[in-house]
Amino acid sequence: MRLPRENIDLPEDQGCLRWVLGVPLGLLYAPAAYFCYLALVSQPSPRDHPLRSDMQYLAYFTIILCAIGLLLTLTPVFRRTMGKWWYILPLLLAAVAYVRSVTI
Repeated sequence: MRLPRENIDLPEDQGCLRWVLGVPLGLLYAPAAYFCYLALVSQPSPRDHPLRSDMQYLAYFTIILCAIGLLLTLTPVFRRTMGKWWYILPLLLAAVAYVRSVTI
Protein backbone atom coordinates (compact mmCIF):
# COMPACT_ATOMS: atom_id res chain seq x y z
CA MET A 1 0.00 0.00 0.00
CA ARG A 2 1.40 3.36 -1.07
CA LEU A 3 1.23 6.33 1.21
CA PRO A 4 -0.12 9.50 -0.37
CA ARG A 5 2.66 11.81 -1.39
CA GLU A 6 2.69 15.21 0.24
CA ASN A 7 2.56 18.04 -2.26
CA ILE A 8 5.65 20.22 -2.15
CA ASP A 9 3.82 23.24 -3.51
CA LEU A 10 1.34 23.87 -0.73
CA PRO A 11 -0.80 26.97 -1.34
CA GLU A 12 0.12 28.51 2.00
CA ASP A 13 3.83 28.19 1.20
CA GLN A 14 3.63 29.93 -2.18
CA GLY A 15 3.22 33.47 -0.88
CA CYS A 16 6.90 33.95 -0.07
CA LEU A 17 7.98 32.03 -3.16
CA ARG A 18 5.89 34.34 -5.34
CA TRP A 19 7.71 37.32 -3.90
CA VAL A 20 11.10 35.70 -4.44
CA LEU A 21 10.27 34.81 -8.05
CA GLY A 22 8.56 38.13 -8.73
CA VAL A 23 11.59 40.24 -7.85
CA PRO A 24 13.69 39.23 -10.91
CA LEU A 25 10.67 39.71 -13.14
CA GLY A 26 10.06 43.11 -11.61
CA LEU A 27 13.71 44.02 -12.16
CA LEU A 28 13.27 43.13 -15.83
CA TYR A 29 9.87 44.68 -16.44
CA ALA A 30 10.45 47.98 -14.61
CA PRO A 31 13.22 49.16 -16.99
CA ALA A 32 11.30 47.73 -19.93
CA ALA A 33 8.25 49.81 -18.97
CA TYR A 34 10.44 52.90 -18.50
CA PHE A 35 12.15 52.44 -21.88
CA CYS A 36 8.79 51.89 -23.55
CA TYR A 37 7.49 55.07 -21.92
CA LEU A 38 10.52 57.02 -23.16
CA ALA A 39 10.02 55.70 -26.67
CA LEU A 40 6.36 56.70 -26.57
CA VAL A 41 6.72 60.25 -25.25
CA SER A 42 9.61 61.24 -27.50
CA GLN A 43 8.53 63.10 -30.64
CA PRO A 44 11.48 63.62 -33.02
CA SER A 45 10.07 65.84 -35.75
CA PRO A 46 12.38 65.71 -38.81
CA ARG A 47 12.92 62.40 -40.58
CA ASP A 48 16.71 62.59 -40.20
CA HIS A 49 16.71 63.49 -36.50
CA PRO A 50 19.28 61.34 -34.59
CA LEU A 51 16.82 60.86 -31.74
CA ARG A 52 14.64 58.75 -34.04
CA SER A 53 17.14 55.88 -34.16
CA ASP A 54 17.67 56.13 -30.39
CA MET A 55 13.95 55.70 -29.81
CA GLN A 56 13.94 52.67 -32.09
CA TYR A 57 16.79 51.16 -30.07
CA LEU A 58 14.87 51.79 -26.85
CA ALA A 59 11.85 50.04 -28.32
CA TYR A 60 13.98 47.08 -29.44
CA PHE A 61 15.63 46.91 -26.02
CA THR A 62 12.16 46.83 -24.44
CA ILE A 63 11.27 43.87 -26.66
CA ILE A 64 14.49 42.08 -25.66
CA LEU A 65 13.86 42.62 -21.93
CA CYS A 66 10.31 41.34 -22.31
CA ALA A 67 11.53 38.28 -24.21
CA ILE A 68 14.04 37.50 -21.45
CA GLY A 69 11.27 37.83 -18.86
CA LEU A 70 9.00 35.53 -20.86
CA LEU A 71 11.76 32.94 -21.21
CA LEU A 72 12.33 33.11 -17.47
CA THR A 73 8.60 32.72 -16.84
CA LEU A 74 8.46 29.57 -18.98
CA THR A 75 10.59 27.61 -16.49
CA PRO A 76 8.62 25.00 -14.52
CA VAL A 77 9.05 26.72 -11.15
CA PHE A 78 7.52 29.95 -12.48
CA ARG A 79 4.70 28.15 -14.28
CA ARG A 80 3.70 26.28 -11.12
CA THR A 81 3.94 29.24 -8.78
CA MET A 82 3.11 32.42 -10.65
CA GLY A 83 -0.23 33.32 -12.18
CA LYS A 84 -1.11 33.77 -15.82
CA TRP A 85 -1.08 37.56 -15.61
CA TRP A 86 2.74 37.53 -15.58
CA TYR A 87 2.50 36.74 -19.30
CA ILE A 88 0.21 39.68 -20.08
CA LEU A 89 2.54 42.52 -19.05
CA PRO A 90 5.56 41.56 -21.20
CA LEU A 91 3.38 40.73 -24.19
CA LEU A 92 1.61 44.08 -23.91
CA LEU A 93 4.86 46.02 -23.44
CA ALA A 94 6.53 44.24 -26.35
CA ALA A 95 3.54 44.86 -28.62
CA VAL A 96 3.47 48.58 -27.77
CA ALA A 97 7.25 48.84 -28.24
CA TYR A 98 7.08 47.06 -31.59
CA VAL A 99 4.32 49.32 -32.86
CA ARG A 100 6.29 52.36 -31.71
CA SER A 101 9.49 51.17 -33.39
CA VAL A 102 7.63 50.71 -36.67
CA THR A 103 5.72 53.99 -36.55
CA ILE A 104 8.50 56.30 -35.32
